[in-house]
Amino acid sequence: MKILKMIRGIFWIVVILILIQPAWASDERSIKDLAKALTKLAPDIDPAEAEQISVTAHTTARKLARDYHVVLNPEFQAFLVNVGARKRGWCGHWAQDIGTRLKELKPRTLVLHWGVAYDHTSSENNCLVVTARNQPFKDGIILDGWRRAGRLFWCPVIKDDEYEVEQHYGHSGITAWKENMQWSAWLQDYEPGKPKSKMATDSKASSERDERGGNSDSRQPVTP
Repeated sequence: MKILKMIRGIFWIVVILILIQPAWASDERSIKDLAKALTKLAPDIDPAEAEQISVTAHTTARKLARDYHVVLNPEFQAFLVNVGARKRGWCGHWAQDIGTRLKELKPRTLVLHWGVAYDHTSSENNCLVVTARNQPFKDGIILDGWRRAGRLFWCPVIKDDEYEVEQHYGHSGITAWKENMQWSAWLQDYEPGKPKSKMATDSKASSERDERGGNSDSRQPVTP
């Protein structure tokens, strides 16, 4: 009986390793590619800072998938949150929790922004956008942990064809992503001398109450 249990244990360890290995390899490639893309945003980007942001975003997204106990797909996770079976897992939770970790890095040559698409609709999604200093929001790069259930999705804002202003035929080429200035201020409030945003000065309880919950299955209040 003990031998049988041991064999089963070894079997499941092997299965887990087989499943995890491709994810590690995929993340490693994605981490390197994102770091390069961030570095190319402007000539003065610090490559070490770009790599740090890339590593942190990827590893945090994977960790949140475990912390949120994500199952199946993002939409089903949102359903579980809505019915009270999960505490976190809306797109806004991913953006907020990944953003919290990226804020701790206090980037100097890159800027964190909060993006929202189809605001206050059933198709709403929230994400992070990273730009160079003094670079327009639309020229930045999206970081979205929710869309692939913990496998970090990233691409230039204007090339995100999953979130374009809808057209009847083909791609419109017009992004649906817009910046939420209040939440961008929260992401950037680590800067010396920068006034604290309303979001940053709210109590923990108020923050929990007001945090963004919008996604394809959630119609929660989204005003910070």
